[in-house]
Amino acid sequence: MTGERIQYPVAPPFSSETDAFIRYLTLERNRSQHTARAYRGDLENFAAFAAERDVTELRRVDLSFLRAWLGSLDQQRLSRSTLARRAATVRNFLAWATREGHLQVDPSLRLKAPKRQSTLPEVLSSAQLDAVLAELKHAAAAGDPDTLRTRAILELLYGAGIRVSELAGLDIDDVDPDRRTVRVLGKGNKERTVPFGAPAGYALHDWVSRGRPHWVTPHSGPALFLGPRGRRIDPRQARSTVASVLADVDGTTASGPHALRHSAATHLLDGGADLRAVQEILGHRSLATTQLYTHVSVDRLRRSYEQAHPRA
Repeated sequence: MTGERIQYPVAPPFSSETDAFIRYLTLERNRSQHTARAYRGDLENFAAFAAERDVTELRRVDLSFLRAWLGSLDQQRLSRSTLARRAATVRNFLAWATREGHLQVDPSLRLKAPKRQSTLPEVLSSAQLDAVLAELKHAAAAGDPDTLRTRAILELLYGAGIRVSELAGLDIDDVDPDRRTVRVLGKGNKERTVPFGAPAGYALHDWVSRGRPHWVTPHSGPALFLGPRGRRIDPRQARSTVASVLADVDGTTASGPHALRHSAATHLLDGGADLRAVQEILGHRSLATTQLYTHVSVDRLRRSYEQAHPRA
């Protein structure tokens, strides 16, 4: 099995339960369509394994079946993070199925699944970001709309630490230029207000006053960031914009909008920001997610110590 979608002569195993579970995720848990697609893909892989073994009913799934499924995934040499994600998806699915009465007992309760590999996010240094943003500021002085937008995107992603999907969904009225805050709609449709600094404020003002008017159309609506045709920018366009800028930065493999978010969190903690304040800024549901950045800070500190201290 390689994880491709299987063509079945009849409906795949657990299809009705899977459809109901996806509806539960999107309607009751407010999970995004992206998350729902990821869950469905993992469950389609699970169903393909079941079809190969003629397990067509969910009640026939037991602990030995789950162990065999995980073993088949391990033989494909998938990464630990992929194994952990697929196991978590099936666990959530089976827990839901048990609550809904599709199963009498959850067979995954005794399943030992691989733990997700802990990897430290790549971050850019303050000096690297200062150089990138200074160059963008200089280039934007000519008034080119694309450059003005690029500068505003990078300044806001780094200055507020928001997700690229949150940035793409912003309207003009979500930005309060006087208080220098932005109202974003995060995961689970949870709204939060995030501060940003003066450089991001200047970049946003330049984009709105000098760049956006060149691309706005009667159909643009209130979208803050537009494309050349006047439509709201989508996350993929924003990712491409950021990646093209960061590709020219020497001494780092960091790329894409999340590198700016990682960098913002790390630099806040390096500067002495409270962990819970950073959690609120980033919109993390769990403090454990935010704590990852403390490890980044400690790791950077240790590298500096080992390079500089004579008895390191």
